[in-house]
Amino acid sequence: METTRITALYRYPVKGLSPESVDRAALVAGGHFPHDRLYAVENGPSGFDPDKPAFQPKTRFLMLMKNERLARLRTTYSELTGQLDVKLDDAVVLRPNLGTPEGRNQLEAFLADYCKADLKGPPRVLKAPGHFRFTDSARSGFVSLLNLASVDDLAVRLGKPLDPLRFRANIHLEGLAPWREMDLVGKTLAAGPVRLKVLKPIVRCPATGVDPATGERDIDVVEALRAGYGHTNCGIYTKVIAGGEIAAGDKFVIES
Repeated sequence: METTRITALYRYPVKGLSPESVDRAALVAGGHFPHDRLYAVENGPSGFDPDKPAFQPKTRFLMLMKNERLARLRTTYSELTGQLDVKLDDAVVLRPNLGTPEGRNQLEAFLADYCKADLKGPPRVLKAPGHFRFTDSARSGFVSLLNLASVDDLAVRLGKPLDPLRFRANIHLEGLAPWREMDLVGKTLAAGPVRLKVLKPIVRCPATGVDPATGERDIDVVEALRAGYGHTNCGIYTKVIAGGEIAAGDKFVIES
């Protein structure tokens, strides 16, 4: 029986901003990772219609692929109050409530100044309506998993450490052989009542070249993947087919 262990869980409440580590997560069948990609910031008009929400390319939003300075911001979101604490260089610079127009205006004004060199138009904070989320994948961006052994293998090829947070995944896994996750498409991962169906590998973009600690674009991860393995995949997308709670330390059993 092949298993893999959860080492860490992360959510990204605002698309493009920093990860938040969580101890556990309650997954719902057909749903996304809890409180993940709830908000996004338009970089000029995106055409997003909250009454008819539809996938938009990430290039229409502020995001790390083009706006690496975002990585210097440290954010903490409260799902209970809607407040987002924003730190720069370890100092809190604002605490907007994203649940209110005033709070969203505060964040927009800050980003208009902080990202002014990158803007195509006025930034606007968007909230995902209903079950919609601002994921990078139109049909499969439900819950993302990262095999830490694959990251370590790539780091050896690069000859330097590689922070797994570059890959902005929801679930970090250990116990699999490097790149074993690529063979799991179509299989199911089971942890207690939870069942995750593996949908496809995650194709990586230049956002992975940004050091999440410094905000510097320092490594061409996409080219390293292509040169080393003949593809640009790292991580897998899954869909929740049976819900329940998962926590760091839990094991997934790989079912056929």
